[in-house]
Amino acid sequence: MHGIRLFFLGLTAITAATAADARRPNILFLFSDDQSYKTVSCYPEALPGVHTPNIDALAAQGIRFSYAYMGSWCMPSRASLLTGRHPHGIESMRMEGQYPGSAYDPQQCPFWPSVFRQQGYQTAHIGKWHTGIDAGWNRDWDYQIVWNRPKHPDNSGAYFYDEIVAENGVERVEPGYSTDKYSEWACDYIRGKHRDPDKPWYLWLCYGAIHGPTTPADRHKGKHREDPVRIPADIFGPRPGKPDYLNKTQAWKKGKDGQIYGGKSGAAVGDGGNRGKTFEDFVHQSNDCVEALDEGIGQVLAALKESGQLENTLVVFTADQGFGMGEHGFRMKLGPWDATYRSPMVVSMPGTLPEGKVCPHPVHGVDLVRTFLATAGIDTPWEMHGRDLTPLLQDPESARWDPVCFYEHTGQSYGSDVAKVLAETPEKAVHNNVPWYGALNDGRWKYIRYLKAGETEELYDLQTDPEELNNLADDPAHAQELTRLRKRCETEWKRTGASFADHLPPTRQMQQGQ
Repeated sequence: MHGIRLFFLGLTAITAATAADARRPNILFLFSDDQSYKTVSCYPEALPGVHTPNIDALAAQGIRFSYAYMGSWCMPSRASLLTGRHPHGIESMRMEGQYPGSAYDPQQCPFWPSVFRQQGYQTAHIGKWHTGIDAGWNRDWDYQIVWNRPKHPDNSGAYFYDEIVAENGVERVEPGYSTDKYSEWACDYIRGKHRDPDKPWYLWLCYGAIHGPTTPADRHKGKHREDPVRIPADIFGPRPGKPDYLNKTQAWKKGKDGQIYGGKSGAAVGDGGNRGKTFEDFVHQSNDCVEALDEGIGQVLAALKESGQLENTLVVFTADQGFGMGEHGFRMKLGPWDATYRSPMVVSMPGTLPEGKVCPHPVHGVDLVRTFLATAGIDTPWEMHGRDLTPLLQDPESARWDPVCFYEHTGQSYGSDVAKVLAETPEKAVHNNVPWYGALNDGRWKYIRYLKAGETEELYDLQTDPEELNNLADDPAHAQELTRLRKRCETEWKRTGASFADHLPPTRQMQQGQ
């Protein structure tokens, strides 16, 4: 478990109380919001015109992960990254009050940054907070300047301007463009403001971009208006083999003028949530909004280099989840497919990690938590669901790595509440018309199991069908893969302590004897 101590510059046997703490690796965790991997230009699937030179440069200095899964929507993604557990294993986390109001019991649901503090790290959190009204300052974080969405529901739509932010618990209204302000505050921290220069640090920088209303900075508005637009093959139905709920989540419609417009569901784009945007407008505006995000990341990385900390800092860039950009008719997250769930992810530490590599193995956010602990040389403080990614950071294409990655969607429910809903009110195991599910990616095959009795299973060959258009679950030629992955999905629920694992509702294929 602690091989990474040797790997990271021989940093063994370092204790929190000594000056040697300064040599322990810093950790910079860059986190965007609702960002499809297709909006990052170093990905081969990138949309035409996408321009992210700073993220691309980070990938050139490190490892780009082909398949990363953080969560199905904003809150569970962050909850998993604060606990190291899948949503069904996060006890006491809950929605409460006016949306996005939420709460948790810190005794039942501790966050690991508090452990970092106890072990000699200085911890900081900058940007969006979306996991309970208690943001954890002075318990989990030494320094914190955050926009607390759950605490201020009436301000929860202010993703880009006029946010109510709290700096170490003291609130104010911040009128500036949020992406730029977050980057500025992070640069200040990296250069030494608000932190102890004798301690290693962990900074979680949580951008609100490019979440709806997906407002670009004024300097970038219209920059991508001439980009060609690639229309997904199944933006409209029919979608043979796909579950029926896609008829309820269809977010696009064709106008009389032949243009594609936003329909009845999904996150809006435009000032004031204007739902009259065309699909082309939606794509162009999303790419415009990414520009400031990439610029900010470039500024933060420059501050890291200029302050002499680049080679002693593990840098991770990812997003809370993906976001459907027309694929399968979606204009939101939640869905189990790569287009709606999968995040971009890049890991870099020049001079220590391989550079310019691509890791084909799928990974999860809970794996990052175990990796951060190992990087810092800190024992896992409680049972966690992920794996230390150190072997993949050493050898991104390692043949010894078990490639199976499990992820799930349990809506707005967590911990024992998940089993309670499934047992007592299974009809409520749905979120924005998407049934709860578990899913697996084994590097070749994608398997999806819904927690709704009688719903179809889904099986895709990612090698030949990366857009997940052709469901093979009913194809007798692939019955062996279906059975294998079905069992592995059940095993992952059991391995991670899901009390409902022995009482999973039968799928349509199971009811038919497949």
